Amino acid sequence: MAKCAFLGLGVMGYPMAGHLVAAGHDVTVYNRTSAKAEAWVAEHGGTLSLTPREAAEGAEFVMACVGNDDDLRSVCLGDDGAFAGMAEGTVFVDHTTVSSMVTLELAEIAAARGAGFVDAPVSGGQAGAENGQLVVMCGGEQAQYDRAAPLIDAYSKLCKRIGDTGAGQKCKMVNQICIAGLVQGLSEGLAFAEKAGIDGRAVVEVIGGGAAGSWQMVNRFETMLDDEFDHGFAVDWMRKDLAICLATAEETGASLPVTALVDQFYKDVQNMGGGRWDTSSLIKRLKALG
Repeated sequence: MAKCAFLGLGVMGYPMAGHLVAAGHDVTVYNRTSAKAEAWVAEHGGTLSLTPREAAEGAEFVMACVGNDDDLRSVCLGDDGAFAGMAEGTVFVDHTTVSSMVTLELAEIAAARGAGFVDAPVSGGQAGAENGQLVVMCGGEQAQYDRAAPLIDAYSKLCKRIGDTGAGQKCKMVNQICIAGLVQGLSEGLAFAEKAGIDGRAVVEVIGGGAAGSWQMVNRFETMLDDEFDHGFAVDWMRKDLAICLATAEETGASLPVTALVDQFYKDVQNMGGGRWDTSSLIKRLKALG
């Protein structure tokens, strides 16, 4: 069993760190709001640290799951950052969805300190984190991935190295691009069914097992029809991720017309006050249009 630090105890990180304890690992946690870390320790045991550096001292593995590029830099760099506390040979595993640019930047700094770095964004949402059923897409050196993978298994159903540093983040971009189109299509289909005067539940029962079926359909159609949007990944975070996708597309010359359009639809949802609604709330925008 390993000595680990886990930085960031949001809706994803809180249960992920708990699964590490359940798997028998020695876990020290840090959270920007210390009350959340105190609650985690009260529930799971382990140790609380007041700075990322303190959490990382003596750890063989340091996991992070924070908000964005700036948040990740904040917990990694500076006198109180995790990198300052990491010993040579430590592996830093980043579960945050960030740009591949910051991934390359931090991996280079880690390497200069003799530490490994694995970019390992996740998919599966809060339910996947709570149930230990996340999909984890990784980038980094094979040797560093091989060391980290057994720990990641504690909260994942699938963990795969996609390629070198940054490949995990690029894979997550593909994931978000695909989800954006799927959720918009599902929203249009269910809204159309309502306008056409047919039962959306009956429709999904028929088409859900065919070519139109998807995870989004199976797991979100009922809450969408019930006008409930507090069951998953928030619109604000989705727009953050799609901004990364669109910026990377601009850099690489890729064309993302549907993604760009759906991003603007999510902006409309934010303007409706739905920034914290889950991503299936695109249907609410369509209903508001009449």
